[in-house]
Amino acid sequence: MDNWIWGLSLVALTLAIHATSMTLMAAVLYRYRLRLRSRSASLAHAIATVIGTITSAGMLLATLHIMEAAIWAVTYVWLGAFGSLEEAMLYSIDSIATRGASGLAVQPHWQMLGALEAVNGVLLFGISTAFIFTVMQYYYQDLVFRLWPDDSGTPTR
Repeated sequence: MDNWIWGLSLVALTLAIHATSMTLMAAVLYRYRLRLRSRSASLAHAIATVIGTITSAGMLLATLHIMEAAIWAVTYVWLGAFGSLEEAMLYSIDSIATRGASGLAVQPHWQMLGALEAVNGVLLFGISTAFIFTVMQYYYQDLVFRLWPDDSGTPTR
């Protein structure tokens, strides 16, 4: 029962952190998108901005996933499932990414906790993928359906 209590608590915590962080990112990206729309930037500038925005969002999400894996790793060490934070972090990143090839194993009593972390990883990566896809869709619409000024200032597609 310990595995379920700790596991579901960590799932809830990391989902709340993920949802909060992505909501803040969405608000910032929305304001940034409005600023981009209000300017008469060239198509080349807009494409560079979109690439930078999506890359930045991806890096922020990757950092967020690593921080969430660290929460699991610290918990593993605190519970005695691993002897060192380094091993726990490797195991945690491997589990949350559902790769499962690190060769490390938790103490037998805590094995279900590792499986719950993998379930958590599927949820978190799925949410992140949906977020990036949505960001790309919105920016794609701006690029395709907006009239862009050419060098003479005349709007073109």
